[in-house]
Amino acid sequence: MKQVIDRQMLQGIQDILSSSLGRIVVFTGARQVGKTTFVKRYFPKYEYISVEDPVASSEYGQLTADMWHAAYPMAILDEVQKMPQLVESVKATYDKFDDVRYILLGSSQILLLNKVKESLAGRCSIFSLYPLTLPELITQGTDNAVQMSPFQQIIKNGMADVMFMPSFLFDKNYAVKMQQWQYYLRFGGYPKLTDRQLTDNLRYEWLSDYVRTYLERDVRDLAMIRDLEPYVKLQQALAADTGQILNETSLSKEIGVTTKTVKNYLQYLSLSYQTLILPAWSRNINKRLVKAPKIHYLDNGVVQAVLKKRGGLTGGEFESAVVSEIYKQVNNIRARVNFYYLRTHDGKEVDLLIETQDGYYAFEIKMAEHVSATDARHLRNLQEFLDKPLLHSFLLSNDNQTHHFSDSITAVSTAYFLG
Repeated sequence: MKQVIDRQMLQGIQDILSSSLGRIVVFTGARQVGKTTFVKRYFPKYEYISVEDPVASSEYGQLTADMWHAAYPMAILDEVQKMPQLVESVKATYDKFDDVRYILLGSSQILLLNKVKESLAGRCSIFSLYPLTLPELITQGTDNAVQMSPFQQIIKNGMADVMFMPSFLFDKNYAVKMQQWQYYLRFGGYPKLTDRQLTDNLRYEWLSDYVRTYLERDVRDLAMIRDLEPYVKLQQALAADTGQILNETSLSKEIGVTTKTVKNYLQYLSLSYQTLILPAWSRNINKRLVKAPKIHYLDNGVVQAVLKKRGGLTGGEFESAVVSEIYKQVNNIRARVNFYYLRTHDGKEVDLLIETQDGYYAFEIKMAEHVSATDARHLRNLQEFLDKPLLHSFLLSNDNQTHHFSDSITAVSTAYFLG
């Protein structure tokens, strides 16, 4: 039976919705991340309107602000990017009446947000919904609220309140955290796949169908591309190279399109919530630093489907799975941080730098089951590159043991740190 899964960002959303800032709330995210299920469950007082209904959608377009106020003073408009003129109706109703509240949903970030920014600037709050995180997967089927991971606690409150046991094995929830971590590495975080009645084969089939639907619907809607073959080739090349530095010139030669087309395709992948472009940190003009960005797929299940493989992660796939999980967890607590990686021309690399107001957290990511101080060598002397204090460095791996290689470098199990 499919378990109902709470979403961690709910508390922040409820706080905004109950305030004057929540009269119009916009949710974007990839298809099948659970936007519709989420709003229907938690906001039952809102009337649900599907803009994809071809019969009803044209009727909604004829309603005046007075009619919207009378018939739908609180409404959810799903897939609103399909009929962007309704954003103008929402704006007119909002401006005329103080007691209306609307939730707008859309899976195409560029089509929806361009219209939102044009018409609703200063009138709405925007949230991005992503596939499930480890804390959400761990909490499924229980009556407990989603708890913050040790990582989220550190980002929110600093290192002072977080203590890592000598081994992940001492965590009372070790078994369930490991089970969900292994599931996450195989199938990713799309809610549909958590149905316990599904076999692994059915999960892989669903992911393959998801990739095909993404190409047939999202890409055609977003970019109006007639010939999908070059896009598919780029998608496959990037999935094979997830976690690697982007080389747009090399990609253009590989798939037979211009570098401008490659840039456009990369933007489409990012705006449709498939990938994360991780910029290089390069503020220190006295150091020779790589400036090209890295590419990370946001869901490892999708990577497996794009590459038509099952399991057997590469180092790059593992790194992307960790970086994307960190990215999603930061998004869920709405922390104001910046993401980078750092690489020098002589090969020194830090897989992830998170910049907070007070300083940086640095991360080295290894798939190994046993790590040593040598694996943390790139985290040493990192402060000499940075323009803010280095608050702490972490080596994340599959090693259950916690190692303190120095006062500022901690090696900890990834499942422990993020679960």
